[in-house]
Amino acid sequence: MTGPRKRGRPTETERAQRRDDILDAAVRLFATGGFGQVTLDHIVAEAHVTKRTIYGYFGDRTEIFLAAVDRLRRRTLEQPPADTGLLALATGIVSALHSDEGIALHRLMITEAHSFPELAREFYRDGPQAYIAALNERLPEHDVDLATALFTLLLGEPHRQRLLGLRAAPGRAAAARHARMALWQLGIEDGS
Repeated sequence: MTGPRKRGRPTETERAQRRDDILDAAVRLFATGGFGQVTLDHIVAEAHVTKRTIYGYFGDRTEIFLAAVDRLRRRTLEQPPADTGLLALATGIVSALHSDEGIALHRLMITEAHSFPELAREFYRDGPQAYIAALNERLPEHDVDLATALFTLLLGEPHRQRLLGLRAAPGRAAAARHARMALWQLGIEDGS
């Protein structure tokens, strides 16, 4: 954030930016401290907002975490317009899920799933399951098993290496190569 906030009612753009600032702060804290150790007070301090602001946007930590998952999914699935091909969507998924934010959320969920099983279910529904559904919609013949296999290949060994900190996030060209290879391995036309 830059400088103090102006007084008065924020514009929609300012509200959206403040929401993103809160989510960015929460993801940073969750990634370094774990879900169970991060309190709303920590998020308030990191985001430079009040608890009232947090409650106005989200509510509790669970809602903040799920909002971060939702934001990543929306950015990914809304990025390529619905009329673009499967390759564009697959590339977007590789870029998002191999990104620092995607990896941080995934690591966090793996660590916390046992302690927070309902959060894990919601993460899966709003994350992987939503990506699989989006891929399925773009397949020439809707086939959820094929969409699931494609999603698995879009993560693959490079995603495991990212989770372990052994590889950097791919650039757009590398993400497109990864997506193209996954489509090729399944014999799927890219729809470009």
